[in-house]
Amino acid sequence: MSISKAEKSWRHKRSQVETSRRHKRRIQRRLARDRFVSCATRVLRASNIHYEVSERAHGLACGGIGAIHAMVNRLGLAKAIDQDLSLLKLYLPYRESDHVLNISYNLLAGGTCLEHLELLRNNEVYLNAMEAARIPDPTTAGDFCRRFDAYDIERLMDTINEARLKVWQCQPEAFLEEAVIDVDGSLVPTYGECKEGIGLSYKGTWGYHPLVVTLANTGEVLYVVNRSGERPSHENAHKYLDKAAELCERAGFKQITFRGDTDFSQTAHLDRWNAKGYRFIFGMDASPCLVAKADQIPEKWWESMAREPKYAVATGPRRRPENVKARIVKQKALLNLRLIGEQVSDFGHQPTRCDNAYNVVALRKNISQERGETMLFDEIRYFFYITNDETLVTSAEIVRSANGRCDQENVIEQLKNGVPALKAPLDNLHSNWAYMVMGCLAWNLKIWFGLLLPQTGRWSSRRRKEKRTVLRMEFKTFLNAFILIPCQLVRQGRKLIFRLLSWNPWQEVLLRFADRMGHRLRC
Repeated sequence: MSISKAEKSWRHKRSQVETSRRHKRRIQRRLARDRFVSCATRVLRASNIHYEVSERAHGLACGGIGAIHAMVNRLGLAKAIDQDLSLLKLYLPYRESDHVLNISYNLLAGGTCLEHLELLRNNEVYLNAMEAARIPDPTTAGDFCRRFDAYDIERLMDTINEARLKVWQCQPEAFLEEAVIDVDGSLVPTYGECKEGIGLSYKGTWGYHPLVVTLANTGEVLYVVNRSGERPSHENAHKYLDKAAELCERAGFKQITFRGDTDFSQTAHLDRWNAKGYRFIFGMDASPCLVAKADQIPEKWWESMAREPKYAVATGPRRRPENVKARIVKQKALLNLRLIGEQVSDFGHQPTRCDNAYNVVALRKNISQERGETMLFDEIRYFFYITNDETLVTSAEIVRSANGRCDQENVIEQLKNGVPALKAPLDNLHSNWAYMVMGCLAWNLKIWFGLLLPQTGRWSSRRRKEKRTVLRMEFKTFLNAFILIPCQLVRQGRKLIFRLLSWNPWQEVLLRFADRMGHRLRC
């Protein structure tokens, strides 16, 4: 009896699922708490260890890189980069996409600098996994980055965003309800003395001051713009907020909201954004004018600000341990600022560079200054937020929404120390900018991996939870869960098979993603 091709495929997938479940059951039996009552020997007792060089079997440490490359091919990103960038006159043998993906894959494979490319290009199994005769070495990769000017970098970011649109089109309809765009600057210090474009920052450190524009919904980096360290945070922010808004409009987002701290209030552009229907929540400096207006608000109009708990207790409340830091502060009679309470109110205000008046929310903090056991005096501090968002009814909701922008600090931290993308390994402003864009692409590929995870079917509730977890994962956690998985490379017929050699709790998710990348994306 002949078996159809679809039946063979179904049986193969079923076999893979059963194998994964057997691995899971074996691990669960070994980790069961009631298996061992008391052990007379150590748990880590391996001995008589030897090393050998394999002759036939070859393994790859970053087995998950195949799924990432399959996603890149499915989105057509490599082809688009080759079409949009013209930096090389001859291909000997690398094309533009080879260089861009080479730098991004280096970070996804666990590398942290350009020099780690040398390890990958001498890894025969990695070259076989990419079906590459060779890949660029660190020097060649650096020379490629030096070919970029500002126009070419803009083209590269636009090309990446075209692939991003394809990912967004595959999301549920609720995903397109609102796009929350956050903007912030970050300092990238460097000890180099001959790097063109560096400047002395307001903190007294030498380096660059890149602007980072992200989508708060997912944590994706929409734009990153390298600038001299001495440039102000808000420089050119309005330009890239406009470009991000245009991108989100093309994707079909129904509403767009800008958020930023006091450096990005952008009062010269508020009227224009308001006329376009964009919402915004920006911090405002506590100027004497705003402080005077806040002081004139009657006491009865101030409302207490209730903060939501950081997390929900899953089991039962536990006794809080001793605050060691507070005890030391009292013992050494150090100055301690303690928050007594918070109140919010609002009032109308027309900035000097605006023709319209907008709602300004005032957050009043009562802070007690203490030294040791002695209370010195109470201090009132004001924080202001300007907004045109009428969907948030209370002032407290506006404050909480504005404070949500702080999550972008976590994204920037990941770009600095997780990926790391915000670094300056090269010798001028544009080449380092190009490197930052390629590094941020590695972070975006991680986000796209989570967005493209299937979440329908019988276990849709669990799969949606897994998707949210992957999106919120730190970069290094993502690498250990999905990328740095040992596998054996097998060529069978026309297939290049990544045979996983170990199990972890995220293996089922990886296999489900790889299965989707093997088919046409249905959006």
